Amino acid sequence: MSQNKELKVLFIGDIIGRTGRRAVEKILPELKKEFSPNLIIANGENAAGGAGITEKICHELHSIGIDVITAGNHVWNQKEFLESVDRCENMVRPANYPPGVPGNDNIIININGVKIGVFTLLCRTFMAMVDCPFRTGKNIISKLKKQTNIIIADIHGEATSEKYALGWYFDGDVSCVLGTHTHVQTADDRILTKGTGYISDVGMVGAYNSIIGVEIEPIIDRFLTSIPRKFEYEKKGPVLFNAVMVNIDIAAGYAKSISRISRLIDVDEKGIA
Repeated sequence: MSQNKELKVLFIGDIIGRTGRRAVEKILPELKKEFSPNLIIANGENAAGGAGITEKICHELHSIGIDVITAGNHVWNQKEFLESVDRCENMVRPANYPPGVPGNDNIIININGVKIGVFTLLCRTFMAMVDCPFRTGKNIISKLKKQTNIIIADIHGEATSEKYALGWYFDGDVSCVLGTHTHVQTADDRILTKGTGYISDVGMVGAYNSIIGVEIEPIIDRFLTSIPRKFEYEKKGPVLFNAVMVNIDIAAGYAKSISRISRLIDVDEKGIA
């Protein structure tokens, strides 16, 4: 940990497909030198072919330096993951799925003697109905508070208003509320009044010349015709890497700063360019 007793957290936006994974692999050594993060978290729900995640990919992401993986509404797109999610260490699926759903709804990770709680919630506006993220979040926070005052919440949702509402609702109870899902990095990173770091959406690690990481033409065609089309993640061209750095006061559990990261990386499907 840094001498001024700060925990430095690098949180990476939604990783899309193999291209996104290769981009993370390529840039992480550079970011480690630049920012010296103590903890690296990434949303991995689109890491398998652009939709879902697998046990193998969880292990791959850990092997390249990601400590904790969060998920969202696409977590079950790879059907076999229902059977293997419980074997994936340091991964959290959305906490507000109904009781009985497999996987961790929260975790505590120990970094050099400092305990950090991590959980993720699905929003409900314009998304599938799940249990209340507000009430579920408060229950998870109460459990985590018994062991640590450093808590990181990934809020996975469409509506900025709902994410902001959750940010203010959890203000002072968690170290940061970091939005995911829309794949577009927002410019509203800030510290809320009671010390919680906030951003509506961290962004993505996906093709720069795309529509939120997906091939352009099929999406335009669907808007023009309303005919369903199969979407594939874009594999060509530079990759946009979005993340945030959050510095957290270890003693107080509050965010001291939050800042956006946005880089373009050259990667191809056959390996690192």
